[in-house]
Amino acid sequence: MLDFSKTFERYKALVQEVDKIFSGMQASHGDCVRCDVRCSDCCHAVFDVTLIEAVFINHHFNRLAEKDRERILERAETADRKYYQIKRRLKKMYVDQGQSPDQVFSQLARERVRCPLLNEDSLCDLYVYRPITCRVYGIPTAIGGKAHICEKAAFKSGVAYPTVNLDRMNDRLFELSRALLEEIGSKNPKLCMSLVPPSAALMTDYDEKYLGV
Repeated sequence: MLDFSKTFERYKALVQEVDKIFSGMQASHGDCVRCDVRCSDCCHAVFDVTLIEAVFINHHFNRLAEKDRERILERAETADRKYYQIKRRLKKMYVDQGQSPDQVFSQLARERVRCPLLNEDSLCDLYVYRPITCRVYGIPTAIGGKAHICEKAAFKSGVAYPTVNLDRMNDRLFELSRALLEEIGSKNPKLCMSLVPPSAALMTDYDEKYLGV
């Protein structure tokens, strides 16, 4: 069995750092952060996770009871089909219709797919192990030099707030993904830059063959 423990510990340290940032924003701008226990707005956003996040989620998913895994995998298959359709449509916008990356990204931000980990009670079945994107949703973020906020949040346009730079965060996640591959002796270092939707992270078998060991 592959041992990811060292890199997992580094990843969990990053998670604690991110959670501290979110808690700090709640403390200083509590009137603007509108996250609630059963608010699932972020659970319908279309996004990918890095290799380290995917392997971490998959690791803990495989420790759930079999009946729970089967139920989640059914939802994952549905979500994965929707992800494929969306990405195919966005590729057509860019390649065939000649729309700009900004236009494609803007459309992507409007797409909605229910996360397979969101259960019937509007709660996350792996909440403790959720990826970084889920942990910063609801506070100001920036990617590609552009600011983004949750539509339900009350942050005001034109006002400067502490902001999470997702480009830098992704660089750290890619570095952890590279470290994970080194830890297990992978012969496929290019995997460290891979990105997959949460549905694929749940359905993939991250074994020696897949990870190039």
